[in-house]
Amino acid sequence: MRTIFTSEAVTKGHPDKICDQVSDAVLDAIIAQDPHAHVACETVASKNVLIVTGEISADANVDIEKIARQTIKDIGYTRPEWGFEYDKIDVEVRIVRQSGDINQGVCLDNEEIGAGDQGMMFGYACNETANYMPLSFELAQSLVKRQDEVRKKGILPYLGPDGKAQVSVEYSDSKIKRIDTIVVSNQHLADVDIETVRRDLRKEVIDQVIDPALIDEDTRFLINPTGRFVIGGPLGDVGLTGRKIIVDTYGGYAPHGGGAFSGKDPSKVDRSAAYYARYVAKNLVASGLCDRALIQISYAIGIPEPVSVFIDTYGTNHTSLENIYAAVNKNFDMRVKNLISELDLLRPIYLNLASYGHMGREELNVPFERLDKVDKLKEYLK
Repeated sequence: MRTIFTSEAVTKGHPDKICDQVSDAVLDAIIAQDPHAHVACETVASKNVLIVTGEISADANVDIEKIARQTIKDIGYTRPEWGFEYDKIDVEVRIVRQSGDINQGVCLDNEEIGAGDQGMMFGYACNETANYMPLSFELAQSLVKRQDEVRKKGILPYLGPDGKAQVSVEYSDSKIKRIDTIVVSNQHLADVDIETVRRDLRKEVIDQVIDPALIDEDTRFLINPTGRFVIGGPLGDVGLTGRKIIVDTYGGYAPHGGGAFSGKDPSKVDRSAAYYARYVAKNLVASGLCDRALIQISYAIGIPEPVSVFIDTYGTNHTSLENIYAAVNKNFDMRVKNLISELDLLRPIYLNLASYGHMGREELNVPFERLDKVDKLKEYLK
């Protein structure tokens, strides 16, 4: 049977990703001073204005406006042509303290930590790629990384910070067959003609990233398909923290609980439990217990232990599901306190995760990508 699956990704300069990065830059600055801070930082970007708001309770002194401007500068909004200059926009900071009702549920009298909210979080892994991520998603993220790289290195100096990519992979009987369609769009200066943009993006981005063995004569390349992408970034579209949750996770291959990651300290299980679920799923697949794994963990506000844990292997398990549940119960502690301590999440590691996806980022050496449970899990194959 022939099927096609598509995933997208966005560059650092996409309006929503600007907001994710500002929120996580603020979180990093606060958590560096107070690892136990409670942070829920939200950012809005629009024409000539950036608003940083949310609830923060911390023993820290940070200059949020300065952090926001530096983050936008690092992304590349340094020229008037891009319509959102880091040193010209208005930055408004509107922060309040965390609700006492929420704080009461998180800070328990014993040594445990209650979940910061109710909700269900998902983790996923598969054996399609070396880092156990879906191929379409990994390729889309690789394209936007390269788009940012050729812009920042001056290889294509006329490109702007805002951009997107999308990859459609064709399967035959659940096996990767070919790439059906590649879409790349990137903001550019007004005086560069569309044929130059299309030629350069094909040569310097697509051809540098995509394995030619996956491309055939029928593969479609849609490069800046509207023909013009001059107005971009917050000048062209309002940005908001947490609006690219599928880009942050698995490119649509797995469900998402609905909670965003950026701007939230790890007491918010939207973030920490999603990371832990990825940790569990990746180790299950790497151990050979299954070829694909979906993990759902759910919590109630103020309660340390999960309400439920669900595992789906899509029929690819190489031992019984009973064995897999037993392996997970024995080797993974999903209490909120343990999520944070085992994954060492009380550190300023979050800004780097706010672009190019949170999962599969082995180059960042994040603990939830470790494969340190594989040997123990292999015992359950016997």
